[in-house]
Amino acid sequence: MPLRETLAQVDADLAAGRVPVARQRLRGLISSFPHDLTLRRRLAEVYQLYGDAAEAGRWMYLEEDRNDDETAAFEARYESPGRRMKALAWQGPEAKAATAFAKEQLVAVRTACAEGLGHPVDWDNPASYQGDLEGEYEAPSERWTVGGVLAGVGCLGAALVFLAIWVNGLVALFD
Repeated sequence: MPLRETLAQVDADLAAGRVPVARQRLRGLISSFPHDLTLRRRLAEVYQLYGDAAEAGRWMYLEEDRNDDETAAFEARYESPGRRMKALAWQGPEAKAATAFAKEQLVAVRTACAEGLGHPVDWDNPASYQGDLEGEYEAPSERWTVGGVLAGVGCLGAALVFLAIWVNGLVALFD
């Protein structure tokens, strides 16, 4: 699906309360368009709906107007430069960054990782910074938030409605 159509679907998903679906669509778009800061900002906004400061900070990390608390939460969750490199999901050289600030952030993370490992690292070669990822687990460590719980309850409710419709359809087939 082309970018514009997918973004329209993201808007429709959000309007219908399908926040997890919108999040997944945006994650897919970022993997296809890793240099598009607008997509990263949109994904950060979705994580703000969940109340997940670390993930909001992750996707706003390359923006100059980022929230300091969210940035600190991202840096705490992804403590090492190698984990930050992996989490940022950047591809290609920093020169592809749309802003000078984004380029500076990317260079700073890559440089810190290279200095810590004692050899050059490359955004396109995760094996080059793999040594900084050893023994670290990426599961979120923050407490549940009201927004996150409400989103989960909403998903569960939608699944139950779908299941009820499906069961009623089966019952109608056998009546």
